[in-house]
Amino acid sequence: MNEPDSGADTRSERTPTLPTVLRCCVALAAVPGRFLWPRRPDHALLERLEVRPLPTASTEVRLTVLTQSTMSAAAPIVAEGVRSLRKIPMSMGAFLVEHPKARFLIDPALCAGVHERVLPELPFPIPTLVAPDKPVLGLSDALAAHDIAVGDIDFVVPTHLHWDHVSGLLELPSSVEVRLPAVEYDWAMSGSHAPVSVVRGPLRGRTFDRFELDGPPVLTFPRSKDLFGDGSVVLVDLAGHTPGSVGVLLAVDDGSRVLLAGDAVWSKLQIDLLREKAQMPGQLFDADRDAAFTTIHRLHALPDGIEVIAAHDYEAVTARAAGSAGL
Repeated sequence: MNEPDSGADTRSERTPTLPTVLRCCVALAAVPGRFLWPRRPDHALLERLEVRPLPTASTEVRLTVLTQSTMSAAAPIVAEGVRSLRKIPMSMGAFLVEHPKARFLIDPALCAGVHERVLPELPFPIPTLVAPDKPVLGLSDALAAHDIAVGDIDFVVPTHLHWDHVSGLLELPSSVEVRLPAVEYDWAMSGSHAPVSVVRGPLRGRTFDRFELDGPPVLTFPRSKDLFGDGSVVLVDLAGHTPGSVGVLLAVDDGSRVLLAGDAVWSKLQIDLLREKAQMPGQLFDADRDAAFTTIHRLHALPDGIEVIAAHDYEAVTARAAGSAGL
């Protein structure tokens, strides 16, 4: 379905501050207990998971990392129950994918001036929790560093519609289409108030191609969509963090298979240990904690040879950026 969204005033759509503060308090109260006794892995689920064949790819794509900013969080916040107060660096940015038929972005993350242009749309205290470090490299400048103009982008695929995965739309022409599952659009754009961590401003005036993940199971994931029909770009179901969260499985031209996992996890540490994000802020940002935990199990059960890159996993993102630069 292709249709432009209206340009309604987003100020009246902000999530009310008081309910958000109350949710923060409830989540904080649960942190000490879950730090000592984190949620246990579901070994029965792991045994039930079937690993389907990796899709055959007749085409390959080029993947370029566009790092725009960083931040950090304590290890027990990223992976619940980790007995360490070390700070884990976190990346914020977009991914440029070049296919023979199109040049597109996975997660058009940040715009220049995001602190002033986007964060005020979020309810207190969310901006204080999520603000990226300054300076922030705007999306157009990040693209220009690779000799790409914003007008060269054919479409975007957000892994989900949280603010830090779509704010860069403010720097892209309105003609650039947003492709995403219908359930994600409905969750983010329906109702009088946006969900926590969703800003509707960057999404206004956009044309959306809303689709279903109606393809077969892929690897450990129950549903998929082959974007070009050649196995090079396959979207997989990572529901939980948001209802329509997707991962993007790429056949990259260096011979690797890369899964861009959005915010299904914040770090590979969660996959290795089978740990949720901490209750605070996980209860705020994960729409369905049970489904999100199931998705972590699906990531844990992936076969060797799949390079999982979560959007904020600084180590994974920088390793891929360094590898791409060396090609």
